[in-house]
Formats: sequence, structure tokens, C-alpha cells
Amino acid sequence: MPLKNLNQEQYNSATSKSNKNLTIASAGTGKTSTIVGRIAYLLQNNIEPNKILLLTFTNKAASEMINRVANFFGDAIASQIVSGTFHSVSYKLMKSLGMQVALKRPNELKTLFKSLYEKRIFSHNGETTPYDSNYLYDLYSLFLNSSNGEDFETWICDKNISHKSYAIIYQDLFDEFEVLKKEHGYVNFDDLLLNMLRLQGEHNFGFYEILVDEYQDTNPLQGKLLDGFNSTNLFCVGDYDQSIYAFNGSDIGIISSFSTRYPQSEIFTLTKNYRSTKPILELATKVINHNVRIYEKKLEVVRENPIHHPMLLQFDELYGQYEYISSNIQKSKTIHSDIAVIYRNNSSADGIEANLRDLGIKSKRKGGHSFFDSREIKFVLDILILLVNQNDMMAFIHVIEYGKNIGSRVAKDIFDALLILGDGDLYRGLISPNGEKTPYKSTKTTNIQLGLFDDFIEMGSLSKFKNSGFNENFLGNPLLKHPKLTTEGGEFLYQFYTLFRELKRMSNPANLIDHIKKSKLFIGMIDNLATQRAKQKDGTINDGLKTTAIFKANRKVETLKQLSHKHTSIKNFINAMVLGGGELSEGEGVNLLSIHASKGLEFKEVYVIDLMDGRFPNRTLMSKGGSLEEERRLFYVAVTRAKDILYLSYAKYDKIKKQDFIHSPFLVESGLVKTEESKADRATE
Repeated sequence: MPLKNLNQEQYNSATSKSNKNLTIASAGTGKTSTIVGRIAYLLQNNIEPNKILLLTFTNKAASEMINRVANFFGDAIASQIVSGTFHSVSYKLMKSLGMQVALKRPNELKTLFKSLYEKRIFSHNGETTPYDSNYLYDLYSLFLNSSNGEDFETWICDKNISHKSYAIIYQDLFDEFEVLKKEHGYVNFDDLLLNMLRLQGEHNFGFYEILVDEYQDTNPLQGKLLDGFNSTNLFCVGDYDQSIYAFNGSDIGIISSFSTRYPQSEIFTLTKNYRSTKPILELATKVINHNVRIYEKKLEVVRENPIHHPMLLQFDELYGQYEYISSNIQKSKTIHSDIAVIYRNNSSADGIEANLRDLGIKSKRKGGHSFFDSREIKFVLDILILLVNQNDMMAFIHVIEYGKNIGSRVAKDIFDALLILGDGDLYRGLISPNGEKTPYKSTKTTNIQLGLFDDFIEMGSLSKFKNSGFNENFLGNPLLKHPKLTTEGGEFLYQFYTLFRELKRMSNPANLIDHIKKSKLFIGMIDNLATQRAKQKDGTINDGLKTTAIFKANRKVETLKQLSHKHTSIKNFINAMVLGGGELSEGEGVNLLSIHASKGLEFKEVYVIDLMDGRFPNRTLMSKGGSLEEERRLFYVAVTRAKDILYLSYAKYDKIKKQDFIHSPFLVESGLVKTEESKADRATE
């Protein structure tokens, strides 16, 4: 039975006779076993399974716990336990009452909300522009989950006083939105909880005990729901040192005030860590002890495995860090699926991901977009692919569709035209077209074709390009006769034509990438991308954000260039970068994880990277409402993912940004770095 497998602390918690219980369960101390043990204790004491409510923060976690209960009590009993996330349980309970719930996804309701938003007239308030509809919708969701009873108008003014003049409009907008949703029976995820809160005043669901996993991550709305059930017993398990979702409305005050809100409650602490070795746990404890201790705890290590002391890796340059770690992973005896690289900022993963692919090592990235999925990297690689296979249709379309007013359909027409003009050779069609060929076929428009695309009833004219500055060879190319091609689109094609001719004379991958990066074609494409990424809620462009976006895009390409130095053949480089990517699968390879994505997971070998002050802790996010205490909890979560081997790394200089770094204060707190620069040996590259 589950209770027999528990240690004494877990057993005491699972068999508590108190009505209100909180168990402080640090990383690796067996919280899941304790919760399953508690359910077993209730069932053994003849509590009906349908009177037990298990609330978790993922449906997967709930499923795993119920499966473990089923192993001992059978599916018939385990399946009667009401379990899942706050949202899924609310949905189940509403359906059990016969309610018609038309659950809509956020994107669907955002469209409805936008239609109401666009009817409003927002007169500008000095330099403050109103929030756009999408951001305002998300902000309202945060309000619903984190407010303590005030109305939205008051809440938004407390958050940002500069929006005070808009607050009454915002409030009226949401009032109309709520009425419209009610008329059509629409609910979103927030509504599930709010409706459940109202139902609690009308129905007694009769739960004998509610069990809550990850209690430290509950927000005020979820806290109200727990109280609203009026169950006899409440059994909560969590760890204040792992509270890292403040940005999503969670309130650490909920777990810290448990004994105050429930004076007769009992607090248990699990102190035996079954996951990490002693040196890893000691390092984590040293750092987290700098936070205010809400409930005292002292962890002890149970494992007696061979010990690897946490290792600090220091580097003179940022890229050298990524290169070395990738090489170290290649040499490691740990299976790759049991290795994790954990980072505070998603951009930190780019260098690791790129180097791993270059070494032929599979990886899967969670918590951010892949380096190779970024539009700037795809753009450069597609140009390189065209140098190897100039008739690659998809690579051509992906590049040319960036031209103004071109798009994928016109790009496909141009591709077909170049093959016709080049007698099957795209490059020949671009450089020395066969003037006797007609690149675009004229067809009669039928009723079936109407509305799909205008056919070439009349050829476009070349006259609009006469003063464009194109050389005579390109100016006479019949491909410019596409009727949908504007002067801006023609200019983009000319830049592609010029660049392609220049690249054809080169062979070194690094030189090719550098030349692409400096070309008008690339600079224009990046400018357009950066403009999109810097667009603000009112449609204006934030110049500072645009500058940052351009820098980040160029940095990614510089990372690609760094990789290419190892290759003398463009074909080999393309094979490593592109073809290798197609072999990756979701379930295999090294784990590249943001700290939030790593929560709840464990690995034999862990690298926590980019531990420079400013990056980790993230000073930018701290200035926007975060705190050093939360950053320290993030560090604690990252470190305690490691079971056996832990590497902590940082670099002193970024040669691309020309920026000096100093080590993270957490490295000082851990004892790995002295207050002054550490004298520890720097890892060789």
C-alpha cells in the first residue's frame, strides 16, 4: 500500500488528523508520494472517493497521481476521485449540474472583444496611448486572477496611473463584453473559475477533503475557490522556495499566511531529499537561505551515490561558453535525454542549440522558439540553399515573399517564370533570360476563378521600372512584367539578383554569411521584421525596441557565422544546419529548457548557463515589478533539477555587443565565486 512506502515525515503528513494541513515539500522530497499516501489514508478510512477533490496545476500531474492510486485500489475507485486543474475541475462540476457551457479559446474571444474595442474612441492623453485590444484583454485576465475585490477601474489606475483617463472607457468596454458573452453563453478559462465561485454560493458540492498540489502557485481567485468549497478538510503541499509565477498572478502570500488564516492548522516539513547529491543540495540551500525564511526547513540527503561537486565554468567570451558546453555534452557519458541546459532568458539557448546541431547532437527546446525557426536564420539558410540547389522552389519562395506586395503566391509565379526564362535553370533565367519565352501565361477568367486570384489577362508593363536604377540586363528581364509587381517589389528582386550574382563567385561559408548580412536585401528584410516586432499597442513604432530587434537579429546571424568557421564546404554546412534538423524528434536529445519549463523535472546532468549579473538575475524584469527574491527562487529551481552533475557557467565579455559582464550575485552566495573575481581555473575551450 502507498502508506507503507512513505518515510516517517511523509507518513505523519499523510495521516494527519488535523482539518487543515500544509506540507512544505522542497524539490526531490517526495511530494507526489505524500499526496498519493494521503488519498490512500482517506480511502482506508472509508471516505467515499467522489468526496475527494484533487487539484493540480497540470492535468498530466493529476493523471499520474490517480494512476498510482489505481495501482492499489483499482480503476473503479480511483476514477471516482474528482481531479484535474482548477479550470478542468470547474468545467466538470458545471457539466455535472447540467449547465450548458460553450467554452471558447482566448483567440476566439479576443476577436469578439476587438470588434467592441474598435467602436470606442480613445482621445490621446498626452504621451500615453491606450492599450491595444489584445494587451487589454490579457491585462483584464490578470486582474480577474489577482485582484483582491477592487473594480478594474481602480486596479488599472494602481497599476499605471497614466491610464487613468482611459480607465472608465476600459471598464465600460468590459461591461459590454461580459453582457455579450452571457447572451451567447460563451465562457473563457477565467469565466470557468468566476462562474464556479458564484455556483459555490448556490450548491454544496460536498467534498470531504480537498488536496492541492503546488500550493505556492495559487493566485487569489484560486484561493477564493478553495475557501468557497467549504470542505471539512484541506490538504495542501507546496514549497515557497519554488514560487516563480508572480508574473501570472500567483501570490506567495497565500502559502506564507496559511497558519494565520487557519489557526488550528498543522504544518509539516519534508526534509529528506531523494533527488540531488549533497554538494548540489548544499549549494542550492546556501543561495535560497538569503531569502526571508517563511517556514524553517533543513534538508538532508538520502542518496549515497558517487559525488560530483558542482563545477563553475568561467569564460572570457560569451560564444566560447556555448561552444565549450556543447563539446562537453558531446564527450559526456550521460545519455543525452538525461542532460538539461537551463537558462533564464530564451536568447541564451540559441548558441547552445546551434552548436549542438553542428556537432550532430539532437536537442529539443521547450520554453521559447528554436534558433533555427527564427525568420532571420531561415532567410539566410534559404539563400545558402539556393546556392547549392538554385531550383529549390520553397527556399526561393521563402526569400522572395519578403518583398513588399509580393507574398508567397506572386513569389511562386516568379519562380515558375524564371524556370521558363532559363530553360529549366532559375539562375540562367535571372541572369540571362531567354527573351523569346513568355514567362506568364494568359488565361481567361472563369466564374470558378473569380475571387481567387487575378489571372494574366494583360501583361504588366516594364515602363514603371525605367527610372529604378536597375542595370540594363535586369531591366529587360520579362519576369518584371508580372501585373502584381510594384516598384518596391521590383527593387527587392533587383537586390536579390545583385546579391545572388555576387554570392555565386564565393565558396567559403563564413564569407557567404557575412556578405548576406551586409547586403541591402538582408538589411531591408531585417528592418521590416524589426518594425513589426517594435510595433506598439497604438500602432506606432518604438524606436528603442526596433534598434534592439535589429541587434538581436544580427546577433543570431553572427552566431550562425561562428558555426560556419568549422566548415570549408557550403554543402557540408547546409547539411549540418538544415538536413540535420529534419532528423530531430520531440522525444529525443538534450533538453533545452527555460527555468519555468524545467519546473517539476529532473536530470542526471544539468548546465545552468549565462549566470551574469543582469541576465540572471534579470535586472530588466526586476525593474518592471519583479524582485531579487523571485530571481533567487528561479535559481533554486534551476539548480535543484540536477541529480548528480551540475555545471554553472558565465562569460566575462560579449564581443558582438561589446559588453563586459560580471558574475551573478548568486555565484557569490553559493560560494563558487569570491566577492572579487574568482581565481578558479577557467574552462578551456
